[in-house]
Amino acid sequence: MARQLHRRILALDAGGRRIGVAVSDELHMIATPVETVDLQRGGWKRLLQLVEQYDPELIVVGLPTGLSGREGPQAQATRRFAEKVRDETGRPTRFHDERLTSFMAEQALIEAGRKPKQRKSQIDAVAAALILQSYLDTSRS
Repeated sequence: MARQLHRRILALDAGGRRIGVAVSDELHMIATPVETVDLQRGGWKRLLQLVEQYDPELIVVGLPTGLSGREGPQAQATRRFAEKVRDETGRPTRFHDERLTSFMAEQALIEAGRKPKQRKSQIDAVAAALILQSYLDTSRS
């Protein structure tokens, strides 16, 4: 039985300054890091370009919570960011737990032999891919 192709899903790992971006394949099986955009260096415009380029059916935004699951000030800032993304792009957004994704992303980059400077530029996009892969895996269950 052939799997149905879909429009891609985009994921964002939103930080105060940098936003990690990842995208799924059309089968919603695999998440791939795309890039990290810097909001202080034309990042908002670049983010909108990426949404246009990948034409996602959904944007998943990593929601930072504490290990207890409670939301703090960063989660509220992320919710405001997601609302702006939804308003600017007209795409639906969903939140997905991002606990420990930055830590896991850094560990993966260390294991891949990336130097510290390379890790800094890639960690947010890899974290976005981890968020998206978790979302995709959960959605299939």
